[in-house]
Amino acid sequence: MDSHGSSFSSLRAYGRALSDLPNRVARRAGSVSTSFEEMSRVRARSGPVMTKTLRWFDLVGFGIGGMVGAGVFVTTGRASRLYAGPAVVLSYAIAGLCALLSAFCYTEFAVDMPVAGGAFSYLRVTFGEFAAFITGANLVMDYVLSNAAVSRSFTSYLVASIGVSPGAKWRITISSLPDGFNEIDLVAVVVVLILTIIICHSTRESSVVNMVLTAIHILFILFVIFVGFLKGNWKNFSEPMDPKHAGGFFPYGASGMFNGAAMVYLSYIGYDAVSTMAEEVRDPVKDIPIGVSGSVGIVTVLYCLMAVSMSLLLPYDAIDTEAPFTAAFRGEGTAEGWRWVSSVIGAGASFGILTSLLVAMIGQARYLCVIGRSRVVPVWFARVHPKTSTPVNASAFLGVFTAAIALFTDLNVLLNLVSIGTLFVFYVVANAVIYRRYVRVGTTNPWPTLSFLLLFTVASTFFTLIWQLAPPSKPKAFALGACAVISIAILQVFHHRVPQARKPEFWGVPLMPWTPSISIFLNIFLLGSLDRPSYLRFGFFTALAIIVYLLYSVHASFDAEGDGFMDFSPKEGENKEYEEAEDHGLDKV
Repeated sequence: MDSHGSSFSSLRAYGRALSDLPNRVARRAGSVSTSFEEMSRVRARSGPVMTKTLRWFDLVGFGIGGMVGAGVFVTTGRASRLYAGPAVVLSYAIAGLCALLSAFCYTEFAVDMPVAGGAFSYLRVTFGEFAAFITGANLVMDYVLSNAAVSRSFTSYLVASIGVSPGAKWRITISSLPDGFNEIDLVAVVVVLILTIIICHSTRESSVVNMVLTAIHILFILFVIFVGFLKGNWKNFSEPMDPKHAGGFFPYGASGMFNGAAMVYLSYIGYDAVSTMAEEVRDPVKDIPIGVSGSVGIVTVLYCLMAVSMSLLLPYDAIDTEAPFTAAFRGEGTAEGWRWVSSVIGAGASFGILTSLLVAMIGQARYLCVIGRSRVVPVWFARVHPKTSTPVNASAFLGVFTAAIALFTDLNVLLNLVSIGTLFVFYVVANAVIYRRYVRVGTTNPWPTLSFLLLFTVASTFFTLIWQLAPPSKPKAFALGACAVISIAILQVFHHRVPQARKPEFWGVPLMPWTPSISIFLNIFLLGSLDRPSYLRFGFFTALAIIVYLLYSVHASFDAEGDGFMDFSPKEGENKEYEEAEDHGLDKV
């Protein structure tokens, strides 16, 4: 077997590696790690350990900070005006339930295997190296593009809060560059670099900064909610401004409420970053379930109250889809004494941007760190600094990369490139938690479980396509009902005929396999609501990730296996410990 790094020692060696590509892909692509390995020898590749300093309240703070960004101020108005009307309140409740189901899947993995890799590690121990790499690559790219977009929006909200000229005046325009890439935003760059320094310095101090910013942001949100209840009118829940428009609580019907839920669900994205901090949690069994589920629950209540406030302020057909809360207090019928509230909204949104950006940047660095531990990217990214106990290399690299994109790329260009990757990962993690519960590698036949996952996905996809493409009619209702009955029948047969291969000792997803199956369906349904550019972006970056895997990652992984770095069989004397770790998810390190 070649020595470590031999595939890249010379052009001739690399040529031999490429000629052996089919064999290497067959050997490495489906190679599955174990939770014991992820928590021991794989984690040791980072050198110094990440200090366990976080408690459940830190995770709740990170979860709230990651989810409640500036987007909710826009999403509420858009969903109400275009899809749900006053029923947007229920749209947020439904979306919150969907987020909670996905959060349960993440929590089971994070408690069983408290490492920094999040979804990458979960898929590596379930579906193998290739699936984990493609998922991790899309996740990191989604994080980088989303963070660049969020940092540029900070400039716009900041100038809105202090009442000066539009954000474009704060950007330097270079006419020689193409449109969409010709406005230089130095404020966004400074914000990203300052937050990069903070997360490199200490996770504990990052938590303190997040707590302070999140508390201020929540105060702003509660203020907006209070003013909405104080100034609003309950008749706006049932009476449109234009009598020609449909009235009542469900002006767009039940379908509009669900379409609204699909739109506002993206406001809950962010809790998944909390799972990447599992390695730094003092008591994963207690703190992670409270931190993840608690943050989703609190955010759901806040979002529903904001939706009620918005619906009280204006009839649904009078809501501004671009800046609903700000426009509500700057409209022609607004008393002069209330217009200052729009500046308060801008200030609150600015704090929300900072918290969501901080949490996302912490998450993206830990994803890249653990991907580096697996050797599919240079192991340099896996290094943890001995003084700060943080993945400094990954944090600094992604911080500079994000700042470079935020410097010149327009917000609208970036927004067309995000979100689909995260929804896809939620879907895959829900599949993974079922597979891991029902399949034990080497002792259990995986095909009944794989067949169920495939059939349930197909049935859910047909339901989504019919919902999105077919016009309202009785045949559509019949087809949707048939898909629902078939999906439930598939689930029932699997539940009663296939026994679970393992049950978690400390924390597990309740009502298995119903809970993750519903999550699978909901994520497919939400994926069906995304536009064509989102799928083009996903296809492009997936193809790019496959090329990187074939040209670099599989060879680096193969070389590491030759040096004994990727041998996941338990060493002599570790068998009992290995079996206990796999059965119960105990951290033996």
